[in-house]
Amino acid sequence: MCGRFGYFLAGCCVLAGFTESSLFAQSDSKPGPSIRWINPPQESDLPLPTGVAHHTFPSELVDQDIGYCIYLPPSYRADSSRRFPVIYNLHGNGGDELRGLNAAELLHEQITKGIVPPMIMTFFNGGHSTFYKDSADGRYPIESIFIDEFIPMIDANYRTISDRSGRCIEGFSMGGRGATRLVVRHPELFCSLNCQAGNVPHLLEIYDQTPPDERGGLLLGDERSVWEANDVYAVTRANRDKINDLVRIQILCGTKDGGHIQTIRDFHDLLLELDIDHTYLELDGLVHNRVAVMRRLAPLWFDHHVRAMKATID
Repeated sequence: MCGRFGYFLAGCCVLAGFTESSLFAQSDSKPGPSIRWINPPQESDLPLPTGVAHHTFPSELVDQDIGYCIYLPPSYRADSSRRFPVIYNLHGNGGDELRGLNAAELLHEQITKGIVPPMIMTFFNGGHSTFYKDSADGRYPIESIFIDEFIPMIDANYRTISDRSGRCIEGFSMGGRGATRLVVRHPELFCSLNCQAGNVPHLLEIYDQTPPDERGGLLLGDERSVWEANDVYAVTRANRDKINDLVRIQILCGTKDGGHIQTIRDFHDLLLELDIDHTYLELDGLVHNRVAVMRRLAPLWFDHHVRAMKATID
């Protein structure tokens, strides 16, 4: 059985379920994904945080170069024989590869202070309102680009620990929502998930509630099987054993985040029902604000990933 307990930490209410071993709250019912494939840093973006650089990689899936940012720790260049774990950071809706770089600033600070071990962090360009899915019309194969092109490109071009034991994923809002879905669909690729206020919608309920003549215009199209294959609740049930064996899960949300907190609680309840190890945090009084969430949890921001990778980085 999973246990529940509550306590307060730095002003946040924390609830955990475990075993011993808006922007758009329901945006799949709203069309309109888009992407600008490369977003070069502008004057207002400069200087980029220490250790961060902007690059591009070629995507065969869309026949486009795509922008990304990457943080390399100081020891990356100092020790040319060493390999490093990677945190894949996914931005929220309306963002691009330049958003969320304050996570790299915090990571650099904690690495240089010896709080966390050296790690690489990447920032993928997921576009607007794609939710890191492959769109039914084929124009935005964002999941396929990330899984089949971006991760292999990072492993091929940087000295990574190129298996799930050294690969973490996280994101805020749309990024947390996307990271959660990618993990439950591909648990063999990651050792750690940190879903930061990422809404976890009940896609099949949305599909069933949408008039049949309107489904064709939605992000995932009109085939119910496609929606089922992307519904976190259905996929988590199907992949329960792999998820529990392979991935360390953390989900968090502010108690005043009205567009996201309910489905975060629903997902927490599902994990409890399925007896899947996880950590669950509700941040008392916080709304949907990434900076405020990071500020509240800054001393522990990377602790979840580090614990998941402990055997790899020791």
